[in-house]
Formats: sequence, structure tokens, C-alpha cells
Amino acid sequence: MFQGTGSDVGKSLLVAGLARAFADRGLRVRPFKPQNMSNNAAVTADGGEIGRAQALQARAARVPLSVHMNPVLLKPQSEVGAQVVVQGWVVGTAKASAYQQMKAGLMPAVLESFAHLKAEADLILVEGAGSASEVNLRANDIANMGFARAAGVPVVLIGDIDRGGVIASLVGTKVVLEAQDAAMVRGFLVNKFRGDPSLFADGMSLIAQHTGWAPLGLVPYFAAASRLPAEDALGLAGPQAPKPDAKVRIAVPILPHIANFDDLDPLDAEPALDLRRLRPDDALPPDTDLVLLLGSKATIADLAALKRGGLHHDILAFARRGGRVIGVCGGYQMLGDSLADPEGAEGPAGTVEGLGLLRVDTVMTGDKRLVAVAGTSKLGRSFAGYEMHIGATEGPDRVRPFARFSDGTCEGAVSADSRIMGTYVHGLFADDAQRAALLELLGAGPVQVSYEHQVDATLDALAAHLAAHIDLDRLLSLAR
Repeated sequence: MFQGTGSDVGKSLLVAGLARAFADRGLRVRPFKPQNMSNNAAVTADGGEIGRAQALQARAARVPLSVHMNPVLLKPQSEVGAQVVVQGWVVGTAKASAYQQMKAGLMPAVLESFAHLKAEADLILVEGAGSASEVNLRANDIANMGFARAAGVPVVLIGDIDRGGVIASLVGTKVVLEAQDAAMVRGFLVNKFRGDPSLFADGMSLIAQHTGWAPLGLVPYFAAASRLPAEDALGLAGPQAPKPDAKVRIAVPILPHIANFDDLDPLDAEPALDLRRLRPDDALPPDTDLVLLLGSKATIADLAALKRGGLHHDILAFARRGGRVIGVCGGYQMLGDSLADPEGAEGPAGTVEGLGLLRVDTVMTGDKRLVAVAGTSKLGRSFAGYEMHIGATEGPDRVRPFARFSDGTCEGAVSADSRIMGTYVHGLFADDAQRAALLELLGAGPVQVSYEHQVDATLDALAAHLAAHIDLDRLLSLAR
């Protein structure tokens, strides 16, 4: 089990790279994360959902996705707290304090999923959540030491030297852990190192001396990680790499409950596309060619944030001038005339006005739709993707569907002038043919990236990177 001294120390990435490295040795590898908190999710073959990070790790291990790889998924919403997904299916919502009491009852499902994976694997790589040193949350823990102790799984602790204070964070974790928890730790890794590794040799020795844990590797910073889907939204609002050859500018509002934002990754990979992340109170850049509204875990709340900030005024003016707008999932719902949540599925019950760019209305009722889909889109090319949403959208603009699925059913809506489009399909632009059609529509030229090939090539490079700096044989010898 790989736990961290904090969030974003690289646990997900290291597990993905190790999954590919050990799979390449012929081992049957499975990723496992007892509890994840993310609005970035993936649909499994059995019709459930798991965290997107575990989907990438499964891909690295070259195995199909399973709900058992992430038995508890928390999806933050607005006032109602977080949606609780157990073994792929929504079981309810809970605020933070209520969830702390709920955790103990979830351990049986976590251990059941772990046993399911054990029956089919040679090696399970377990990822912890947040920080191992959050001892204030230790009672009923299922994410870190609580799981490690219950399942008898040895732990490797990861520290992030890039953020500073890595010696104190690793040694301090040993200090605050209960003795029985600390005894589960077999060694440590220091991640994201930059510079001459010989300069930190004494640092590795000091950590080992003060903790009694084995130093298992000093892992240099892996810059190509930016080519892989991100686990969470931490980097969405950060500075983006300049694109001097960009021909088209796409404006993307980053709203508080943004979900499945990995829809951006294939577009970001294209040199001809410049994605501009905007806060709700930003102005729409005057040279924008397309506005892209992404999914949301709390669509009405995010629409309210867009309106409070004033960015919706710029989007409406852009559309009146003939600008193109595409809405995906929650973004599609926002484009309509109204959104109704009569049962309070995503927040307080009620009905609000949408942006009015599509003649459709959405009602947030019914079971969540979780399904892989394929077909042909309005852009004129075949595609493969998935749906993950609640709510039904109907109205006059549905007579011009965005997509026709392989089974003949139609999905989405398009305005009469074809400049406003809405769809529930995620993963659309990871399909090279569909992305090529978008680039042609926007006048950006042909695609320059084979996205799926790039992801696999990056996982191969990550595996080689870790093999060069971690003794994989010694690491494997620690496994129970």
C-alpha cells in the first residue's frame, strides 16, 4: 500500500507507473483504492463508476475496469455534501461529519472488494488517500492505516520533496502515528526530486535513521506526467504552457463543482488548440473561437456561480455574434431554457432559468445513467465515449440530435444554425476522429496527436523512469 505524507505527493502516478512496470514482468496486477474523493470518474464494464485515477491505473496494468478497484467513491456536491458511491453505485449523500460516522459500516464492502481482486491477481497496488498523518480522522478509517491494518497490507510512505520540508514530513508522520500503525510501514520513497541526487543522499539517511524505515528510492520529477489524465482539479486554474502555434482559442469556464474535466486533456494535447481556463468573474477573451462548458456535480449551483461572476453575459453576447458553444453533460443542461431539480438530487430543490441558447429543458430525476456509447456525431465522424449523468433533457432542439448511437437512438441537441451544441457524451474528444472533426470545424487543421497512443507511450516511459530509480525486486519482496 502506498500512502502519502499529504495530498498530491504523487501516489496515483507512482501506482500507475508501477502497475505498468510489474505488468510488463508478466504479473497479474490490479490497482485498488479503498476510498477516493473525486468528481473525475470513469464508467466500468459492469455499469458502475470508479475514480478516474484508478481507471488510468487499470489501463497501466492492461486490465478492464472494475467497481472493486475503488469500492468507495465520494463525489463532492454543494449544500448536500458528498455523493457516496459504494462498489460503483450511489447509496446516498452525506456531509463530512455524518460520513465520519458512516465509514465503519463501509469497511465490509471495502474488504469484500479487496478479496475479489486478490482472487484474480498476483499483485495488488493499493493507493491511500490524503495524508497518513491525519490522525484526527483515524477512528473508523478505511482509506489509510485503518485499511492497512484490517487487510494486513504493508505500507510504503511517499514524501514530496518538490513542495519542501520532506524530511520533517516523513519523520513527523512517524512521530504522530500510533505504534501499531507505524509498524505497518516498511519503507519510504521521496518523489519529485529535481537536481543532483547525490545532494540528498544524507537526507535519505537521516529519514531512515529517525524512522527506522528503509529508503526505497529517490524519484526524479517526471515532467511527462502532464500528458496523463489528472486525478483532481488542483491544476485546472494554474498557468498553462504557451502554445505559439495555436490557431484556435477555446474558452473553458472552471466552475466550483466541475466534473469529468479530463474531457479537456485530448484538446490540451493538440498544439493548434489554446485552452483558456476562465474564472466566473473573468471576461471572455475577444479572440475566442469556441466556448466549452464542461460537466458538473452540482449543475444548478455551478450555473449560479457562472451568473454571479458575470461571465454568462459574455457567453450570451458571443453566441449572439455567431460564436460557437458546446456543452457537455452539465454544460449541456446549462445551455437550455430551464433546469429543474424537484427532489433536491444535487442541491436545494427548485427550478432555475438556463442560458437559453438551446430550446431544451432538463429535469433532474431518475437513476444515474452509466453506460459506454458509440455512434456518429453531428460533426460527421464516428466516436466512442460514455455517459454519466442524472436527468432527462427534452425540447424542440432535440429534433436535431448531436449524436446517433449504434443502436439507432438519438442523443443531444443542436440549434437551428448548428452553432450551439449539447451532448451527454464524455470522452468524445479522446477519439482522434472526433477531435479531427472539431479541429476542421474550427479551422485548426488536422490532428497532430494520437491521444490514446500518447497516453500508453507515457505510461511506458513512466514505468521505465520508476524502474531506473526504485529497486522493483526489493519493493516486490515487501509485498505480503
